[in-house]
Formats: sequence, C-alpha cells, structure tokens
Amino acid sequence: MISSLYVAERGVAPKTVVFLHGLGGCHDVWGEVISALAPNIRTLAYDLPGHGLSLDFPASGSARTAARAVLADLAARRMKRLHLVGHSMGGAVATLMALTEPEKVASLTLLAPGGFGMEINGPLLRRYAAAADKGEIRACLAAMSGPQGLPPERIVDVFGEMRKRPGQLHKLVEIAAAMTRNDRQGVIPREQLDTLDMPVMVVWGTDDAVLPFAQADGLPAHFHFHHVLEAGHMLVEEAPDLIAEIVRRNINRRGRRRRPRLDAEVS
Repeated sequence: MISSLYVAERGVAPKTVVFLHGLGGCHDVWGEVISALAPNIRTLAYDLPGHGLSLDFPASGSARTAARAVLADLAARRMKRLHLVGHSMGGAVATLMALTEPEKVASLTLLAPGGFGMEINGPLLRRYAAAADKGEIRACLAAMSGPQGLPPERIVDVFGEMRKRPGQLHKLVEIAAAMTRNDRQGVIPREQLDTLDMPVMVVWGTDDAVLPFAQADGLPAHFHFHHVLEAGHMLVEEAPDLIAEIVRRNINRRGRRRRPRLDAEVS
C-alpha cells in the first residue's frame, strides 16, 4: 500500500487489470472474477475512497474524487498502461479516469456503469447504504439482483464485516445521499464518451432495478455491448465467470482505429 488508498494486488504479468467496485462494495467482490482470470494477468483491486480499508481516505465520496485518487495511486506505482474494469459507481470512476488520462487506459470494461443517464433508484440505494445487519444487506442485494439471483453468503458476510468498522455506515449513507440527490445522478455527456478511443465494453443486466437497462441506448457506435438476460445490477456476484470471460475478451481487443462495430451479443 503506497497511500491510504487500499489496493489488493495479485499476479505478475505484462497486462495489468484494475478493478473498481460499486457503492457499498470493496475489493473482495472481485474474488471469483480474478480467480477465473489468473494467472495470466496482474490485477489491482481497489477499495474506493470511503469504503473498506480506504474508509479514511481524505475527501472521499464522489466518483470524480475517486477517479483522481486512483489515478494518483497508479502514478505513484509508475503504472503507464492498464485495463480498467468498473461496476456501477466504479464504472463511472473508470470512465472518468479514461477521459482524464486516455493514454494510460488500454481498455475499458463497464458493468452497469453509473453516469450514463439521470435515472437511478435512489430509495433502494439509500436503503442499501444504511443496511446495518446481514439480514437487511441480504435483502437489499436480492432486490438489486435479477429474478434468479441469490446473493452469495460470502459477499453478505464481507459486507457485514465491512460495515462494522467505526464510521463506515455513516460514510456510506453520506455517499449514497450525495449520489442520489433528488433521485437523479450526474451524467457523463455522450459527446465525451465518443472521444474514447480504447476498446470499450458495456455490460448490462436486462432486469437491473438500480440503473435502467435503457441507459445503454444511444451509446457511441464504436462501443461494444452485452446485455445479460434476467440479470440484475449485481453482475459481479450474479455472473462472475461470464464477467471474467468478457474482461478477457475486451483486454485482447484492438482500439477504435479498426473499423467500428456494435457487438450486441446476448449472454
């Protein structure tokens, strides 16, 4: 750990993949995805500011703050070229990082990313942020998953233990309130997204109860897109093997300078 921003590092390989979790998560959510990718890549899984072992990171809260913090940490590690994977709030963080330092980002994999439309299920996210016991955490995760999704008990336990840290629950409530003010979220303009030249893959569950699946409409033509039938918002937990395969494929793609196309596979 180089700064007070925590990162779990695994593997030694030419390609480095950075994983960024969503609101209320932590680096542990990526465990199955990373295991499916190992040992062919190096992985860095962050606890975003205000979460887990990065709880006390200064000025934590917004996606933009998190993007600056992760970029600074990567610069301190002398990381020059890497692949970004972000879920929900982490997807917004990854997108902002790619817009800020595009020369550093080799590919971008976005799982139900924040910031692609104003609509957001504020009441559910605020309830999830305030969930103090494992029963309520489990109920919130189930509400955010698809109709066939059952939250893994390992994840329920991880989140339950994380929220026992002094100040963690208060911080999550604070972040959720700011993120869902007036039940709207901040939006990254489409014209900015169009400037991204690296391979971009957007993945969305058709039964997402947090961020509407329709926010994937009208994406730049060179973006690749997967919609996952009967999956909800918690794609990392619901379909880790699929997510690992999508990441593997995207980090091996070439950039925009090839003929643009839309990949609309159904998984």
